Amino acid sequence: MQTYDMYIGGEWVPPASGTYLDSIDPYTGKAWARIARGNAEDADRAVEAAHKAFSDGPWSKLTATQRGALLRKLGDLLAANARRLAEIEVRDNGKLMAEMFAQASYIPQWYYYFGGLADKIQGAVIPIDKPGVLNYTRREPLGVVVGITPWNSPLLLATNKIAPALAAGCTLVMKPSEYTSASLLEFAKLVEEAGFPPGVFNVVTGLGAEIGDRLTTHPRVAKIAFTGGEIGGKAVYQSAARNLKKVSLELGGKSPNIVFDDANLNNAVNGAISGIFAASGQTCIAGSRLLVQETIYDQFMEKLLALARTAQMGDPSRSDTQVGPVTTKPQYDKILDYIAIAKSEGATCVLGGKAADRGGWFVEPTIFTGVTNDMRIAQEEVFGPVLSVIKFKDEDEAVAIANDVLYGLAAGVWTQSIARAINVSDRLQAGVIWVNTYRSVSYSSPVNGHKMSGIGAENGIEAIDEYLQTKSIWINTASEVPNPFIMRI
Repeated sequence: MQTYDMYIGGEWVPPASGTYLDSIDPYTGKAWARIARGNAEDADRAVEAAHKAFSDGPWSKLTATQRGALLRKLGDLLAANARRLAEIEVRDNGKLMAEMFAQASYIPQWYYYFGGLADKIQGAVIPIDKPGVLNYTRREPLGVVVGITPWNSPLLLATNKIAPALAAGCTLVMKPSEYTSASLLEFAKLVEEAGFPPGVFNVVTGLGAEIGDRLTTHPRVAKIAFTGGEIGGKAVYQSAARNLKKVSLELGGKSPNIVFDDANLNNAVNGAISGIFAASGQTCIAGSRLLVQETIYDQFMEKLLALARTAQMGDPSRSDTQVGPVTTKPQYDKILDYIAIAKSEGATCVLGGKAADRGGWFVEPTIFTGVTNDMRIAQEEVFGPVLSVIKFKDEDEAVAIANDVLYGLAAGVWTQSIARAINVSDRLQAGVIWVNTYRSVSYSSPVNGHKMSGIGAENGIEAIDEYLQTKSIWINTASEVPNPFIMRI
């Protein structure tokens, strides 16, 4: 069985506790690897290594162009190892090989993009209103960043933080989910091979309760970048506030996928299926609330159910599998609990609605109709292959239902009217709006969670700003110093 230590200060080190956690293959339900069980001592060691690299090491002496070159080299190594990394992620989190290989193959683009941005970070000379004064600004890295990432797309969600943080000149301590740590530890080997100086990138593993609090409160940490659930995000926010650390949070969603009666129904059906059953619903942008206009409701549901019934469940490593297992046992239990809650609330289960006897943690693709937006199944994030279908009358009602939720991460709109596409997109309270598509992502397009879905941006030019701070510099060029007892206003 593969055993993974932690990567700290450019070295592979065992945990201070001397203990390890089993990493379980969700398809078989059996352990396939052992992951170091870190604690506060390991957190301190990693943060100190990152701080030293930022303050005194060769990283701080590299030019921005040199940093960019390292990032692009890392991108090349990731591209060459995409298949191997995807295979590890499939074994660790149970997602489909088709999806994880697509992600692993696309991830290098983040390092090319942000590698190119590294030496485009600029300040400005300000036309100040004071004679005899030169005033300019510099954009400088924050320092040590702690990245905390979940189990559903380990490398992609970590990359959303790693690429811009390194491009900005920060150093990193990454804490992946204890359920899916293997791929990020394999990634660390490629960081080392690319030639990054020791301490620039570190990975600590273990349980959040045992290592996470120290990471989020350590006085040398300048920023916490977190992706995960709302409860975890609130805990991180509160913990980081003790030392006024900067925080970015990419949290959950209860995203509406809205189908109007002028939509291309076949495309909309495909989009609805992709929005909820791809990745077994284990994505923060899942279109878990399907809003269908009443004039096409029966026709649309007939098509939707016909396609959903064809979904092939099974081994996620096989190319013909369309729905894989749930990644963790606690999440599997949570999904089944929510299915029971939906039934108790009066929703009608028209597809699935139970565990699938496949040997691992499988839940049947499930669709509920008769859902009202005040039901828990419509308001709370299930994070599984469970779809709530809600009927609406007109555009105003669709927008009202869509926005009547605590979250605001994403939304989908299906229509052939360009006017409706623009108007509805403008009215929806979400950071990402897809029109006639769903679950499209790009390194160059920002993701900003609205409402309870998060704080700050990931991806795009905006992302690098999350890891920078501004310094204003004043230089007196006059031959005499003004009266020292009077402020220059």
